[in-house]
Amino acid sequence: MFDIKPDFCDIEMPDAGYSIEDYASSQARWCSGCGAHTILNSVQRLCKEEQLPPEKTVFVSGIGCSSRFPHYMKTYGFHGLHGRAFPVACGVKFRRPDLHVFVITGDGDCCSIGAGHWVHAIRYNMNMVVLLFDNAIYGLTKKQTSPTSPIGTKSNTHPEGSVLPPINPIQSTLGLPNVSFVAQSADWKPAHLHATIQKAYQHPGLSFVRIVQRCPVFMHDHYEPTVKDPDAITVLDHENGIHLDEKQLSKFRHVVQHDPSDLVKAREVAELVKETVPIGLFYQNQANLRYDDYGAHNLGVSNEERLGAINTLMNRYAV
Repeated sequence: MFDIKPDFCDIEMPDAGYSIEDYASSQARWCSGCGAHTILNSVQRLCKEEQLPPEKTVFVSGIGCSSRFPHYMKTYGFHGLHGRAFPVACGVKFRRPDLHVFVITGDGDCCSIGAGHWVHAIRYNMNMVVLLFDNAIYGLTKKQTSPTSPIGTKSNTHPEGSVLPPINPIQSTLGLPNVSFVAQSADWKPAHLHATIQKAYQHPGLSFVRIVQRCPVFMHDHYEPTVKDPDAITVLDHENGIHLDEKQLSKFRHVVQHDPSDLVKAREVAELVKETVPIGLFYQNQANLRYDDYGAHNLGVSNEERLGAINTLMNRYAV
């Protein structure tokens, strides 16, 4: 007879002092100067600070340069199909709410082929962190226009320059039902980036973080002026927003006060992208409904009943 052991959710993991080495897997193969390296370092640091057990942490990705991320983490990972990171991650969280789930996606993976899944994942508001690596180009397939490429971007698909206005991922997400956490940071602002990812992890729901990320090969000139110009960044500051100490905050010339509980104002602030790059917490609502509260772990069926049903089914195939 088959004898299925108790649910892994019931196993208490021993206390351990995890180091960065416990989360760092193989050497990252992104191009030199790619902003993804900074994001990877920040996430590994977060895992260490929060002492996330590697065996209870999952990184799910789709396809693209960013989606190589799970290979560089010594945790569980799922490198899925193009645009399909969200449904996989939601399935993992629905069945295993005890796991720490991160979604790694890119501007093409999320905002193009995966746009339908992006919409519903925001609505489900399951407890996970979504990191959108937005370099405004298809990098893995060698320079095609992406949904976030600005008008005039010359690429292999638009050699004379793209002709349509780009999607604003922040504005789009803020317009979706049941949205609960929307933030933005930049890879060349490591202190702010780390504080943003930390705030996202601590949020009880789906945290959507767009990271403005440099591509040194195919979009070298796109963000370079922003990196060099201190006036090109606007920091959203509030006691309930992304925390920076006075020394860190003093490095920014433009700081505006924004209450992240104000959704209408958040949508107005998201339009600053036409003039500058706003970074900070746009919106947060911890009271929104979460679909994982009604997951497979909470269907009114005990572990004993579930395991009994599985054993009965498996015994039909026992010799």
